Amino acid sequence: MTARLHDCKAELIFTTFIQNHNIMNIHLNRRTLIRWKIYIDRSRMYIGYIQFFLIALVFFEKYQDTSWGKTIFDYAWISLPIAVILFIFLSLVLGYLDSKLGFRQEELRNLSASNPVMMEILNELREIKSKLERPSEGGSN
Repeated sequence: MTARLHDCKAELIFTTFIQNHNIMNIHLNRRTLIRWKIYIDRSRMYIGYIQFFLIALVFFEKYQDTSWGKTIFDYAWISLPIAVILFIFLSLVLGYLDSKLGFRQEELRNLSASNPVMMEILNELREIKSKLERPSEGGSN
């Protein structure tokens, strides 16, 4: 009997928690799905970092029996920090080259061109600019 009472009390606490925190009140509309997609896309970058380190670990374990592999694993306390620093340095160099060569700017330009909101803003700015460039009609000298 006390077990059933305990289960009912736990269920009441759980139901109250869900109702008070609107956990089950998720509206699956277009805006929510797009926000979730953005969250997933942002997390892919961090998952990529984890994948890089896992691939590096598999690579090093594959060559563990070679002379280089033995050296790396025997001196892991120094080789792992060097690998992390090397990864950060190479990432910075690739990011710098990406920015210097203009790939990021071109990606953003193409993304903006396909964005209807950005195109509407651009058209409105062009309209404002053309109005400002025209001499005022009937204005003072």
